Amino acid sequence: MNLPSVDQLTIKIFADGADLKGMKEAAANPLVQGFTTNPTLMRAAGVTDYKAFALDVLKAITDRPVSFEVFADDFPTMEDQAREIASWGDNVYVKIPVTNTKGDFCGPLIATLSRAGIKLNVTAVFTHEQVGRIAAALAEDIPAVVSVFAGRIADTGRDPVPHMREALRLLKDRPKAELLWASPRELLNIFQADEIGCHIITVTNDVFKKLSLAGKDMTAYSRETVTMFFRDATSAGFGIPLAAKRAAS
Repeated sequence: MNLPSVDQLTIKIFADGADLKGMKEAAANPLVQGFTTNPTLMRAAGVTDYKAFALDVLKAITDRPVSFEVFADDFPTMEDQAREIASWGDNVYVKIPVTNTKGDFCGPLIATLSRAGIKLNVTAVFTHEQVGRIAAALAEDIPAVVSVFAGRIADTGRDPVPHMREALRLLKDRPKAELLWASPRELLNIFQADEIGCHIITVTNDVFKKLSLAGKDMTAYSRETVTMFFRDATSAGFGIPLAAKRAAS
């Protein structure tokens, strides 16, 4: 059995977050080839000025793609926001949700923006039907990312691997469109995504920290785990009162 090796990965790893300090630290890691953000992450990080935050990020990260998302819910305002966001930098990808909150497909907007030369990251994608419709809307010669939420698909009890493999097939006629494995839940997902030829995977800090475990000797890992349990029980002062000592044999 081949041990998983970070050095053999061909998939692009994008850091997922909205903490400026953390993003700068990730930018110093040669494994990180891009960045994604979203309004939920920004809110959690305490961002209050969307544009000011984005411009600070783009001052610090100039050589790799960074995705910023529109947050309007009507198509005319979404288009205005997308054009504004795209103007912030050449390395900007504009995140467009696959639908608005009413469930209306954003295909016409995707087509308009893509044909205007705006690099898009179409997000919150789940179904194969959505992937096919997005592929049809994208311009053939403009770079784009299609973010399929494999982790959330797995949360429903479905195996994301064949699902993502089919998504790759649906995008084959759009060579400038890259499939992104979004919302990974564990380190294994990076190697699963890499094995099927997925182009990009987003990695949060908690998953990123586990990269050092790739290929770790499992016997040693077992002993470390036992040692952890013993150390924590001892530190907590746990004891089990015994009713009677065992009789000497």
